[in-house]
Amino acid sequence: MNEKVLVAYGSTNGSTAGIAEHIGTVLAEDGLAVDVQPAADVTDLTAYGAVVLGGALYAGRWQRDARRFARRHREALAERPVWLFSSGPLDPSASERDIPPAPRVRRVADRVDARGHTTFGGRLEGDVKGRIARMIVNSGKGGDYLDFGQIGDWAAGVARDLRGPGT
Repeated sequence: MNEKVLVAYGSTNGSTAGIAEHIGTVLAEDGLAVDVQPAADVTDLTAYGAVVLGGALYAGRWQRDARRFARRHREALAERPVWLFSSGPLDPSASERDIPPAPRVRRVADRVDARGHTTFGGRLEGDVKGRIARMIVNSGKGGDYLDFGQIGDWAAGVARDLRGPGT
């Protein structure tokens, strides 16, 4: 594959952006041309041969920018390889077992014929945006559950898939 890979993300408090950056780094280290961008900033997918789209989960829903990206680019996404990821559990569950996509994320996956989806643990710490997020952090139920080993392994699988058999 000679075209660029877009890693687009919807993130409110930065955790999902960090995941997207790590995925982009792993893909680039594998020799792929990669752009990592906030989903809200992407206006055209013409330059991209594949897309990785991720969103933070809030009450079982993808972050707004990820949802809007998927809706706005639905036809273009259906024409290229797509992988989806979600981030959010504030416990070690995402590192311990496969967590299926939330129902609306599953619908996106079906509509664009995504090649895969995974859920990564999230991070919610410090000075966060949103009343509910602040309540979670202030109650001591936040934390950092990002597993960069898991994220890197998943991204390496995406790179292998893009490279094709025997690579």
